Amino acid sequence: MISIREEFAGHDGQTLAARFDRPEVGKPQAVAIFAHCFTCSKDLLAVRRIAQRLVARGVAVLRFDFTGLGHSQGEFSNTDFSSNVDDLVAAADFLEQRGQKATLLIGHSLGGAAVIAAAEKLPDVKAIATIGAPFEPAHVVHNLGSSLEAIERDGEARVALSGREFLIRRSFIEDLNQQKQTQRIAALKRPLLVMHAPGDLVVDVDNAAQIFMAAKHPRSFVSLDDADHLLTRAQDAEYAAEVITGWASRYLGLASPEVHASAPEGITRTAEADPEGFRQDITVGAHHILADEPVAYGGTDLGLTPYQLLAAGLGACTSMTVRSYARRKQIALEDVVVDVSHDKIHANDCSDCEGKSGKIDHFQRVLHLTGDLSEDQRASLLAIADRCPVHKTLEANARVMTRLAEEEE
Repeated sequence: MISIREEFAGHDGQTLAARFDRPEVGKPQAVAIFAHCFTCSKDLLAVRRIAQRLVARGVAVLRFDFTGLGHSQGEFSNTDFSSNVDDLVAAADFLEQRGQKATLLIGHSLGGAAVIAAAEKLPDVKAIATIGAPFEPAHVVHNLGSSLEAIERDGEARVALSGREFLIRRSFIEDLNQQKQTQRIAALKRPLLVMHAPGDLVVDVDNAAQIFMAAKHPRSFVSLDDADHLLTRAQDAEYAAEVITGWASRYLGLASPEVHASAPEGITRTAEADPEGFRQDITVGAHHILADEPVAYGGTDLGLTPYQLLAAGLGACTSMTVRSYARRKQIALEDVVVDVSHDKIHANDCSDCEGKSGKIDHFQRVLHLTGDLSEDQRASLLAIADRCPVHKTLEANARVMTRLAEEEE
């Protein structure tokens, strides 16, 4: 994706820092605004990962720092929940001035409550998704702990949150308590996706139940299982992103993403998705899959390993070949399942490996054939499996040639 630095004026004219993530080629099919969590920023790892997945589906994402946070100007002490909502409206206005209307709002934690509140001011928004959001904005008061008494008594206090110190004023608390979120949720009249982890220790999952019950249809709830509040594990952020894109596609009318201009037909492109690990984005035209390594080997276990992909290719080709033969011969094959395993064996243990020495790759296929089949038909289907093109390629002496890309590529 292309990530462009942007700036726009917030609710009080202060400059807000933003990132506009968009597909490398073609016009985005939809535009989303992402609202981060309380005291977080647009650069939170989970936010970046979710934006990356949305862009892969053709959805551009504007993620920005609220006033006084991250790289945005202004004093956090002068902000409140209402100002965050106004910053979201300002973000939507900024996009509209560029000819790009936001049709999807995504909010994490307090940002989830903010997008629900902002939606009533943004009629072009077609869908809203929340992640770990509180039912009432005032829920964040629980994070203030013993400082709440000092704020009430002195009008303000410095509070340590997420390893940083923030000045919180009484007006911030008062603004939170004045929000009428129940009525807002009931009046959304737009699709709402509520995502929450049952074990969330920051915002209890009961908040998700309250949001869901207050909302009208179409509404959806998806559990994030054992994820933490900030979705710090890569697999949790990836899962949240996949669910959001899949859910939003029916409301935003997302088609298959455009083929990258520099990846012509017939090319399988593998691009590094996690420089600190091994995760890879594999794209062929409009199709996308992940490759990875297990956690024990330094990966994040979010995709098939390279050898598993190779085994999958053999299994898929075998199944297609068997089905094609059965269809042509009008054999009553109801179902075919191919189990493929891979290991290394010594050549001298292989009866069909004359002239070879050392260890060789060994693929074993097990065909599960269902249907009213005679023994002769089962034998024919077993034999045709060896005609699978990938099987032939693996057994032939294939050549792999590698070169560096020219600069213009």
